[in-house]
Amino acid sequence: MPIHDGYLTGCIGDIVSLHARTYSQIAGFGAYFEAKVATELAEFVRHLPCDSQRMWLYVEDGHVKGSLIADGEDQVVHLRWFVLDPELRGRGIGKQLMQCAVDFIDANFSAAYLWTFSGLDAARHLYEAHGFALAQERVGQQWGTQVTEQRFERVSAGVEKHGGKSGSWVGR
Repeated sequence: MPIHDGYLTGCIGDIVSLHARTYSQIAGFGAYFEAKVATELAEFVRHLPCDSQRMWLYVEDGHVKGSLIADGEDQVVHLRWFVLDPELRGRGIGKQLMQCAVDFIDANFSAAYLWTFSGLDAARHLYEAHGFALAQERVGQQWGTQVTEQRFERVSAGVEKHGGKSGSWVGR
């Protein structure tokens, strides 16, 4: 199952659609969420290629069916837009996407973080298996619907190389 590293024509639409459909079913996210993903993802892609930013895509039948994006600044990277078509879950694709991101983090950054929400147990297990730990939990509406938002953080295995500090930190 090859993972594509980098932008592909049409990927913005595929990623936005996949997020909108998936999180509408899981959490009732609607138009606000879809517009937020579309706007922020389009802005991200405008700056590619960039050494501190990467996107990994799982493509099947000419369409993006999974994505994970690293948005880095200074020594911290924000993992964003991690989604996998529900029909593909359990095949190890999410694990492959996360391993690509962890390898990138360890080679280039001191730390990483991501935002998610409670109830996504399989995703949480994947994050924790790759060294992320729950650092913050709060009720919020950053995606347009009230959920228990969770911030996971990971100190890079290459932290000494980057001059970072281990332990808890406050990112962007």
